[in-house]
Amino acid sequence: MPTDTPEVPADNWLRRSRDIVAQSRLGVRSLGLGHVVRIADGIAIVSGLAQARLHELLRFHHDRMGFVLSLDEDTLAAVLLDDDGRVEAGSEVLGTGEVLRVPVGPGLLGRVVDPLGRPLDRDEPVPAEDHLPIERPAPAIIERDLVSEPVATGVLVIDAMFPIGRGQRELLIGDRATGKTALAVDAMINQKHSDMVCVYVSVGQRAHAVQQVIEAVRAHGAPERTIFVVASASASAGLQWVAPFAGFSIAEYFRDRGQHALIVIDDLTKHAATHRELALLTHQPAGREAYPGDVFYLHARMLERAARLSAAKGGGSLTALPIAQTEAGNLAGYIPTNLISITDGQIVFDTALFASDQRPAVNVGLSVSRVGSKAQPPVLREVAGQLRLQYSQFLELELFTRFGNLSDNRVKAQIVRGQAIRALLTQPRFAAQSLTEQLALLAALDAGALDGQPAAAIAELCRQLPVQLARGASIRPGEALNATSRGVLVDLVRGLLAGVAAAREPPG
Repeated sequence: MPTDTPEVPADNWLRRSRDIVAQSRLGVRSLGLGHVVRIADGIAIVSGLAQARLHELLRFHHDRMGFVLSLDEDTLAAVLLDDDGRVEAGSEVLGTGEVLRVPVGPGLLGRVVDPLGRPLDRDEPVPAEDHLPIERPAPAIIERDLVSEPVATGVLVIDAMFPIGRGQRELLIGDRATGKTALAVDAMINQKHSDMVCVYVSVGQRAHAVQQVIEAVRAHGAPERTIFVVASASASAGLQWVAPFAGFSIAEYFRDRGQHALIVIDDLTKHAATHRELALLTHQPAGREAYPGDVFYLHARMLERAARLSAAKGGGSLTALPIAQTEAGNLAGYIPTNLISITDGQIVFDTALFASDQRPAVNVGLSVSRVGSKAQPPVLREVAGQLRLQYSQFLELELFTRFGNLSDNRVKAQIVRGQAIRALLTQPRFAAQSLTEQLALLAALDAGALDGQPAAAIAELCRQLPVQLARGASIRPGEALNATSRGVLVDLVRGLLAGVAAAREPPG
């Protein structure tokens, strides 16, 4: 009886058969099989998996996943990555022989995912180009290069006083609600005009706060070059523990291909608390403040992955902005001191400055960038070299003004200059300043054009300056600021200030 199915030529059939055989793995394959002894609080004690490794991925009943956190003589402690309601004592556990991996690739750009790469923004799956382990070794010293290119944040107090370089690890630390996340988000938004890919990692934050960050980037930044890795406060402890490591692997994909990436971890204090919680549940020995002894190594091995690679490795970079929270401004706490010693500098936020409406509330005396002016554009370094010294002297002299008037003209001039600097460093959110704007303001400050100006006039100047500069040529980081261009910028600022003063005068 005739059939409509075409016959497959013998040579094609033979070729396809050879391909199938070549792709097949022949040999004995063993799978470890264990059982859950007990489970509680997201921790499963498993027996029977004698060959399991640390951080190995385990498959529980109903396709629930977990990873090995600690190994004992006869059992192991596994952290479940999902809800443990369907995992019971006595259920089977399979050892996969694989470590925990996260999907990476350009398909994640613009998406909101959990630490395992599962989508949280929409039902459309995330296309992954590859899967990388969440734990990866940091680049060796020979594979690194000097940190010399700037990361322009658009925030004057940072770019002028505490410049951040590509490949640097700069800690943002301060009490709760002092503007740490706001500064990090402003830095991410300012990369709209650069070639950097941004990765925002949320660890234990409220869902509303995370949503505000996502909406801010979508409204003001470049969401198509931003990845959001979210492990909210309602997520399991396992997902919160995994989140920073997964974020680094996602960012390293771009770094290893010669691109530049910026990762913000919000925040490592909650991550350390999660690590302490898991350690106590698995009966690991407790140390200072009940933290396990490896909490320093936990963050050190992760933050060391941020680096600027050498030209032989592609020349890419990964810049880290970890966030840490203090209690009552105590920088000598266990976790803050650990992170300060690991990173390449810290931006300290002060509660008193925040309450006095000095935003960003950066404590100039306690903040430092250990890379310093090496990562600062030379043209900006020229006009901002004495800024921090002048402002620090003003803060000290301001204390003495409480005891009476000052008769020394030199001291009075320093007070007037310091007040102008304070007004200049006050910058609202989503008002990033370009390099040319910063140069114009600092050149005018150095020339004395801002001395004696009220704070409201300087604020209005900062609002009008971008419109005026847009009509002329901008100054690039590699260009020099000669006397002519400096004079043009100063005259422009003086003209704007005159216009602001005229507008503020009452009619008649």
